[in-house]
Amino acid sequence: MRAEQVTGPVAHHGEGPVWWAGWGGLRFVDMHAGDVLTLTADGGVRRTSVGSVAAALRPRRGGGAVLAVERGFALEEPDGSVTALPPAWSDEGIRMNEGGCDPDGRFWCGSMAYDQASGAASMYRLDPDGSVRRVFGDVTVSNGLEWSPDGSLAYYDDTATHRVDVFDYSADAGLTGRRPFVTMTEEQNPDGLTVDAEGGVWVALFGGGAVHRYDPAGRLDAVVEVAAAQVTACTFGGPDLDQLFITTSRQGLDPDDDPPAGSLFRIDAGVRGLPARTFAG
Repeated sequence: MRAEQVTGPVAHHGEGPVWWAGWGGLRFVDMHAGDVLTLTADGGVRRTSVGSVAAALRPRRGGGAVLAVERGFALEEPDGSVTALPPAWSDEGIRMNEGGCDPDGRFWCGSMAYDQASGAASMYRLDPDGSVRRVFGDVTVSNGLEWSPDGSLAYYDDTATHRVDVFDYSADAGLTGRRPFVTMTEEQNPDGLTVDAEGGVWVALFGGGAVHRYDPAGRLDAVVEVAAAQVTACTFGGPDLDQLFITTSRQGLDPDDDPPAGSLFRIDAGVRGLPARTFAG
């Protein structure tokens, strides 16, 4: 399968696409610009600045969004105003990177060091009451995080490990029993991921120009080719949640390198996704 290009190179480092009907469709981030991008009905993109870094976002049940910003979290109200919560850490060399909401309405987001120092980052969780806790550490580049259709499993990758791992999940215990789900080659860099309604796990390959789908047993069963090498993340959207939207990055590229990089792509996936899980706060 080959994805079609939806926009021009609208983002320097596009990431974290999320489809939510309450927003009118798709949002994603231009991470280092600190902007949330909204795909408009005419195929254009509208930008909203939320700070120095916009790492990830999910819808809030009462309207608006929860955001991961440079060193913690922020809340967007239904009127569009944004309130930053107190920083989760003080080290300016570490920033948020990617996250998602669990079935119980809590927002998880992992970090990374700007210099990608091994083991310097952590996974954090924002609870609906506004409290933040560090859940685990020894992370290098925290990336994709999404739950299985029944919510009992969570898929996650720390890009530097060249693996996608799977956790058991429960409301009380959180993420436990981490183990490898897919082990990749040293040349393959798993980035953002999403899960479809059949339990298939779709993984963006940064530097690989592709998204891979793995069945629930971890077997590769579909490849989506993308006409930009630095593929960062993917999500299901469209009225029937059967379109896979894919973000890409221009980070580290010269102006004439890889012209489509930074564009948004889309493909009819042949399977439906899951509605975005929401933050209960």
